[in-house]
Amino acid sequence: MEEGKHPCGEEEAEDDDLLGGLVFNTTRELKVPEHLIDQVIGQEHAVEVIKKAAKQRRHVLLIGTPGTGKSMLARAMAELLPKEELEDILVYPNSEDKNNPKIRIVPKGKGKEIVDAHKEEARRRAQARNSFLMLIFFMIVGYGVFLSLQGDSMAILWSIVAAALVFMALKYMMPREDLMVPKLLVSNADKEHAPFEDATGAHAGALFGDVRHDPYQSGGLETPAHERVEAGAIHKAHKGVLFIDEINTLNIESQQHLLTAMQEKRFPITGQSERSAGAMVKTEPVPCDFIMVAAGNLDAIANMHPALRSRIRGYGYEIYMRDTMEDTPENRRKLVRFVAQEVERDGHIPHFTADAVKEIIREARRRAGRKGHLTLVLRDLGGLVRVAGDIAKAEGAKYVTAEHVINAKKMARSVEQQVADEYLEQKREYQLFKSEGAEVGRVNGLAVIGDTGVVLPIIAQVTPAQSKEEGRVIATGRLQEIAQEAVQNVSAVFKKLTGKDISNMDIHIQFVGTYEGVEGDSASISVATAVISALENIPVDQSVAMTGSLSVRGDVLPVGGVTPKIEAAAQAGIRKVIIPKANLKDVFIEDRYRDKVQIIPVESIEEVLEHALVGKYKKTLMEKIKSFTVEAVRGIADIADVEIKSEKHVV
Repeated sequence: MEEGKHPCGEEEAEDDDLLGGLVFNTTRELKVPEHLIDQVIGQEHAVEVIKKAAKQRRHVLLIGTPGTGKSMLARAMAELLPKEELEDILVYPNSEDKNNPKIRIVPKGKGKEIVDAHKEEARRRAQARNSFLMLIFFMIVGYGVFLSLQGDSMAILWSIVAAALVFMALKYMMPREDLMVPKLLVSNADKEHAPFEDATGAHAGALFGDVRHDPYQSGGLETPAHERVEAGAIHKAHKGVLFIDEINTLNIESQQHLLTAMQEKRFPITGQSERSAGAMVKTEPVPCDFIMVAAGNLDAIANMHPALRSRIRGYGYEIYMRDTMEDTPENRRKLVRFVAQEVERDGHIPHFTADAVKEIIREARRRAGRKGHLTLVLRDLGGLVRVAGDIAKAEGAKYVTAEHVINAKKMARSVEQQVADEYLEQKREYQLFKSEGAEVGRVNGLAVIGDTGVVLPIIAQVTPAQSKEEGRVIATGRLQEIAQEAVQNVSAVFKKLTGKDISNMDIHIQFVGTYEGVEGDSASISVATAVISALENIPVDQSVAMTGSLSVRGDVLPVGGVTPKIEAAAQAGIRKVIIPKANLKDVFIEDRYRDKVQIIPVESIEEVLEHALVGKYKKTLMEKIKSFTVEAVRGIADIADVEIKSEKHVV
């Protein structure tokens, strides 16, 4: 590919095939799969495992980037479970021990019938009791009326008082009928599928059940213990799926309780607060035969209870969720269907035209950050779909067009993008980076914050060594471990290329404005260029920015995030960007940046210097570097020749 041409030209050549061969006018014409498992995009291995796990009732651990469909897979699993096995759970009062309510399991739908029958019976008993009390009341009052007619004027008054006292006494002495009505703890009567409970971030009471506090614990005003029992997510997920994202955020005690529930398939409910009256109540073990789908990022594994993870591994599956898929016609057709799914699921936005869907697929390529791939972080991509739909609806448009999607990309900027824009504006205002002219020892590096690129100025200065023993390479800017190692590796390169003895020099390298710290090795070629510029006193073209890793031999190695880095450089007014040649097909910059920046692919530090350095001493340095290279090649050839002669001598 010729220097300066955009790899996006290949994308334009395939523009007609962006839809994977599908022909349609709007997404209204596309059929969305009925079942949730068939709507999962790009996670074929995970789908296959989920189907097996649902059939065999196995636990699953899903690990991967947020937004790749972990919760969707868990919901899909609940749809695959047989609903015929669902049960209702009732809690009854215990006449022998009121603080130990009894548990009963019945087929789904029967629980409500039983509770309604008990309530009807209690209502009839209460009605009969009240009728009896009223009869006693009127008999006493009637007797008082009779006595008053016989001449005792106070008899009627005393009879009313006596009747009221008898009424109240009998009312509190006779047992309350509603105390014996069971409580429907878990009901699956109206569920079309097995229950799905999302317990992400749930506290202990919400997860394992709780018993409410009773402020009136005596005097006939107390609430029965069984009425105060509340089911936890593990009980509501009985015969269904319990989904917990960020499983590592559960404390160790909760993870141990969860492990017990998984092993025993029953877990009693008790009050979670020691200061509550509910702490005295503990039910019989409550069924909780659920399938657990735990999820998290890679760091979740480190903080999981070892026994809990062992339980999942021994009785289930572990799945790593992909965050990209190959850019093939079949997968592009899946993304077309994804757009249609998001429109249907939202229910408030217009359908997309074919050109609008093409723009979404271009964005999927750009966000993948890898050549020949499409992103599978579909939650974020779905956000773009909804924002574009909102814009179209606000304009009163019948369909979402490509222009709406382009405007949505500008509007729906991530927090990192907004921070990066503010960052660039401040740097430009205070001249922390330059986009024109030339300067010795100063290079415009490129970095990524989240998924957004920023310009990272790097300045090098050479001074006499402070130590009498040897010179040092001193790097500042809150560099993390990998970044520090990268600086040390680069020192071998500029020693090789300049041929200078730097043992009596200190080389200072400053990463400007990196208040949040620097990690990674993608600034290696920037550091090398800045140091060589300072050592040789040769200016660096400030209209050039660069990114790339560097081997100790001077080879430029691929890095991540080249697309947002190039866009950040273009936004900052920089006209040329040097990137590793291996990253060339990873570039999917937006149309608005294509005419603003020239992309220069390189394979070695010599090529970087050729494009970055300017001035009258540049030619001398490049000739010196070439002579070093020729001598090195000649030395290798001499060694090879000696080895060949030695082999001949042996023969």
